[in-house]
Amino acid sequence: HHFNSEAFLEGRSLIISGMVVIKANIRNENFQAARETLGRVLHTLQDFYSHSNWVELGYKEPFINLIRPDLPLENLAVNTATCSDCASGTCPNPILPNILKQKKLTSGYMGIFSANKPRKCSHGGASDLTSTAIPRGGISKDERRSDNVALHNAAVNAATAASLQLLEDIRLAAGNNDFLRMMGIARSSVVCFVIDTTGSMSDDIDEARAVVIKIIDSKKGTQDEPSEYILVPFNDPFGPMFRTTNPDKMKEEISKLTANGGGDIPEMCLSGLQLQLALTGAPASSNIYVFTDAPAKDIALKDTIVALIRSTKSTVSFFMTGASRRRRRSLRAPSFEDYRDLALASGGQAIRVSKKQLPEATDIILDTSTSALVTVLQRARNPGKQEMFSFMLDKSLQNITIYITGTSITFTLTNPAVNQTQSEASGKLGTIQNVGNLRRIHLNDDKQTGTWQININS
Repeated sequence: HHFNSEAFLEGRSLIISGMVVIKANIRNENFQAARETLGRVLHTLQDFYSHSNWVELGYKEPFINLIRPDLPLENLAVNTATCSDCASGTCPNPILPNILKQKKLTSGYMGIFSANKPRKCSHGGASDLTSTAIPRGGISKDERRSDNVALHNAAVNAATAASLQLLEDIRLAAGNNDFLRMMGIARSSVVCFVIDTTGSMSDDIDEARAVVIKIIDSKKGTQDEPSEYILVPFNDPFGPMFRTTNPDKMKEEISKLTANGGGDIPEMCLSGLQLQLALTGAPASSNIYVFTDAPAKDIALKDTIVALIRSTKSTVSFFMTGASRRRRRSLRAPSFEDYRDLALASGGQAIRVSKKQLPEATDIILDTSTSALVTVLQRARNPGKQEMFSFMLDKSLQNITIYITGTSITFTLTNPAVNQTQSEASGKLGTIQNVGNLRRIHLNDDKQTGTWQININS
């Protein structure tokens, strides 16, 4: 795995077989598995330049034979001494002159449990027991030291160029789009819908279907077209997860959803299988939208879901319809506040509306399902007192929207020169939309840059 002890054939075999696995996983859209294998393969490839004498031989370009199974590994230093003794362990280049002249390839021997080695170069360092056996010292260029600066830099440059060669080989085989998906890079956002399909959700499912179709139709062919769609229905049983890059297939799949069984009872919204399907099935930094009409029954999983949200850096927004208790009967009783806490942890929103209001609330999905979204300010506050929040806007920001969620709220928005209160639906600063517990304020295009303020009271 590290090209130690002249294991050139074995090391190359790991690289070649790993590249085959990466390309196969990309074809099967197993991008996480491909990416993990890529990390292991790149580690081995890069270690060749640090642990061998490739740069000592004067080579500056990568050894292309390591990623080409059709090219042989020749001129290996078999059955011959390779290094001179270095008592200090810091000799600049201990490779024997005849090895350098004949351009023979060797690598340092590494002994963690034993100092035994042939009369060859050692890897070197405190953890290498062979470095104290003659010939002493080591040729590893893992670390930059005063005695090996030039060789370390040359190894870094060669390893970087070799990594680019390998990535280019994979890119040419996979194509640009799948290569970027494998690398965790998407030209636009991934949108995931987690939808409660219990019996009371028929109207909500109709709205979710309409939202998906609206997103597909309005963003198709634009910069904001989602790079992938994911659908996770939850009921009993849960799933299965559906994912596609084809918008028409997503339309077809969501049209199959129906509500059945159950009623207005606390749902298993946080169950590991349900929400984890969305969080672990979707790429990092995905936008996840959850539709349900009841608090989470499986509140014990709340901390687990927070950890998953943070590890994947995904944004989760909840749309809850139907009645909810104003107060918890106990600290463990599920409530809408659980969704609020999870949304806050992810940078999303927790929106509570009636079923009739749901179509208006889902405008937020069109706002936020873009890879170009930036959160300038997010705050959670305790009700019952007046607070002032400041934020800075500059010329690089466009399509600025403010979301305020809560009940019995009054607020005043102030730019550097003008005020607008919550009672002015269409004012000098922007347009205010009230739906359920959400105030959505879309700022006018002629906004002023500088420090803005929101004064909130409840």
